[in-house]
Amino acid sequence: MWPEFLRRAEVAETPNLRHNNGLPQPFRTLPDKGPKSVLMIRLSRIGKPKQPYYRVVVIEKERARNGRPVEVVGTYNPRTNPATFDLKRERITYWVSKGAQLSERVGKLLAMPVPASAGSAA
Repeated sequence: MWPEFLRRAEVAETPNLRHNNGLPQPFRTLPDKGPKSVLMIRLSRIGKPKQPYYRVVVIEKERARNGRPVEVVGTYNPRTNPATFDLKRERITYWVSKGAQLSERVGKLLAMPVPASAGSAA
């Protein structure tokens, strides 16, 4: 009887060239950039052309505007009159306490009063 590692070596499997030569894919995680990694709370555009709609996201400062965020903390629709927004204020406060910086526009959105319809849950 052959040991397990020798039996596996006898079976020659052809690698799947479409998927990283048959090797397992690593888990996608945020790159560890150490203390220089700065988080921003900013807008990420998701609307169609000429129809802007934004997500308010927590994202690393160096990433692209629509890059993979750490967390989505709200939405902003500038096309309505007045512009509508929905923010998870407790999550934004949490991320700011962890050192995240607000963009200029998100800072203005936070300074606006909470709409009366969203404030009363009754």
